[in-house]
Amino acid sequence: MANTSQPVRRTALLAGGLAVLGLLSACGSENGTSGTPPPSHSARASDAAPSAGTGTDPGTAAAVGTPSDTAGSASASARTDGRCHTSELRAAVGRLDPGAGQRNFPLVLTNTSERTCTVYGYPGAAFVDASGKQLGPDPERAPGSPETLTLTPGASAWAGLSFSSPEISGARTATPAALLVTPPDERASLKVEWTAGAVPVGGNASSVSVTALEAGSGP
Repeated sequence: MANTSQPVRRTALLAGGLAVLGLLSACGSENGTSGTPPPSHSARASDAAPSAGTGTDPGTAAAVGTPSDTAGSASASARTDGRCHTSELRAAVGRLDPGAGQRNFPLVLTNTSERTCTVYGYPGAAFVDASGKQLGPDPERAPGSPETLTLTPGASAWAGLSFSSPEISGARTATPAALLVTPPDERASLKVEWTAGAVPVGGNASSVSVTALEAGSGP
């Protein structure tokens, strides 16, 4: 009987031990997620915080998002910078002043606004046909010493537009429909009807030159 009861007790103890291990394993599965430990607090904070290389500083973002006074500043600058703007000027081509095989014309800019403004430097000029296509290259700037010119309402400044007479130079010519005149430091042009005939647009001695602005309406 003693030998029979000992194996039975061992079997019972072994079965009890396996049952206890099973309960402990079940408790561990309920507290975890697939055996993966939950992320630490520092890991979650790092995910939420922007990267130092790609993030945007909140103060900078606010500054970028805040509407600036750029438009207002530009408008104020147009009123106070003193420069004459295209919308405040009228352009005209004066009478021909021929000399030594040259054809010379004064390009006149007149202040039509109600304020005093200034011009400085060289005007832009371009001959165009009826469709608006430019004829020939841009005029070259003649050497000179530009000065700031103050134009009161109604006052004018002029620049000389010159080229060799095509009959003498033999340059290839075209007859423009208009001359576009751009005041210094401006982008918009003023269109003036051209009635002085053919102008050089190609070939030898075809260059057109323009001088710096001077006070007055011509030589």
